[in-house]
Amino acid sequence: SYGDSKLFLTTFVAALARLRPDLVAHAVDPGWVPTRMGGPDAPDDLELGHRTQVWLATSDHPDALTSGGYWFHRQQRRPHEAVHDRAFQDRLMAALAAETGVRLPAMP
Repeated sequence: SYGDSKLFLTTFVAALARLRPDLVAHAVDPGWVPTRMGGPDAPDDLELGHRTQVWLATSDHPDALTSGGYWFHRQQRRPHEAVHDRAFQDRLMAALAAETGVRLPAMP
């Protein structure tokens, strides 16, 4: 489901931040925006949906340079508690490696 995929993606980002501190990675919730998926009655502003990603990619703000954040409209949010569960992260990374044949190296 969509909720599961968002949980897995956010967990992947948290694991990536933990395993590769040399990288900067964030998870972003663009909001419920009026797209084909969100539908015409979605309450969030489509224009605001992408601004956090642009800010994170281009900003020198210390928060944007700290890896592992979960963001909504340029504000950090607390993700589901499972996201920061190391055992859950490790199981997800192992499942992804088994499925893809690619194991993320801990460090370059």
